[in-house]
Amino acid sequence: MANEIQKTIAKTFLAMAEGLETGSFGARPRIALTGLGSELGEENAMQGAILAAKRGVDVVFIGQMEAPGVTTVKVADEDEGHKTMERMVEAREVDGAVTMHFPFPIGVSTVGKASTPARGREMYIATTTGTSSADRIEGMIKNAIYGIITAKAGGNPDPTVGILNVDGARQTELALKALAEGGYPIHFATSARADGGCVLRGNDVLMGTPDILVCDSLTGNVLIKMLSSFTTGGGFESVGSGAGPGIGEGYDKLIHIISRASGAPLIANALVYAADMVKGKVFEIAKAEFAAAKKAGLDKILADRKASQKPAAAEEEVTAPPEEVVTEGIPGIEIMDLEDGVKALWKAGIYAQSGMGCTGPIILVSEANFGKAKGILKDAGFIGE
Repeated sequence: MANEIQKTIAKTFLAMAEGLETGSFGARPRIALTGLGSELGEENAMQGAILAAKRGVDVVFIGQMEAPGVTTVKVADEDEGHKTMERMVEAREVDGAVTMHFPFPIGVSTVGKASTPARGREMYIATTTGTSSADRIEGMIKNAIYGIITAKAGGNPDPTVGILNVDGARQTELALKALAEGGYPIHFATSARADGGCVLRGNDVLMGTPDILVCDSLTGNVLIKMLSSFTTGGGFESVGSGAGPGIGEGYDKLIHIISRASGAPLIANALVYAADMVKGKVFEIAKAEFAAAKKAGLDKILADRKASQKPAAAEEEVTAPPEEVVTEGIPGIEIMDLEDGVKALWKAGIYAQSGMGCTGPIILVSEANFGKAKGILKDAGFIGE
């Protein structure tokens, strides 16, 4: 009898401690995990569930195995398991789910969380699966907002945002800075390399320079898998928290994605990550962030992108001015816009050449024409500040 009283008291104090930490004195987050379909076997998934249960998650294991501290819902196979998970999420029988695949609608994509190898920093990768938009640049702009939502729900009130140096990075930078100028607070990261700037390089990925790394979801998917398995040779994802929750405007189902190669430690982290999103009220934060972004002009920025046309110089036959020595490079232009930018300068009577610097595409002009050329490119929307 005395032992039972002691256990009750211990549970009460544990619940109080969790409540003080999270601001919630209700039940622990209840997260489902589909256990069938992993390349590493069901036992590996159950080990992840057991680890997460010890870290404060009420895990519902959908599969065939049972273990102390974990609730099991028995299913015959992977297909039945997935249908059971979807039903439980829809019926709010669980707060969220962790699974190996899910057909998100267009507009929803997942924000992964990695542990970066150089310094062991946590870094959100926005995004890693799903499609935020059929338009690449619009998708990356939205990915930045999705990353901010997730980081804030995870307890970071002012996350830094960096953009991976991939196609579309410079246009994404211009759009996000316009959004910031409109009043949406974005704290831009600065590259650890001497060049600086918020467009980041491979070194920054390894160091975890930003809190949120913005990229397209295909690149993000490669990154999250590489960072998760860099110590194991690729067959066992051992670190990080997986591809993360699906985020999108108006979307309110907490579905976290992991890989079929995710090992037990990563699965445990993913379950805790999902629980943290519940505690952090991710959908309430999403609603507030989308409202703030729209107030700052998000819809207009996206509409202007769709309505914009190439500068007239891009559609005309333009003859190059007399050739001269070009020694000054103007960075910050998209690779797809590079030749159009050169033609815009030719039309203005400035000789220019396209080139490629160590940080990406550049337009080369003479020292005497550098300032004027930069102004023309900025006014035409090819580069930012």
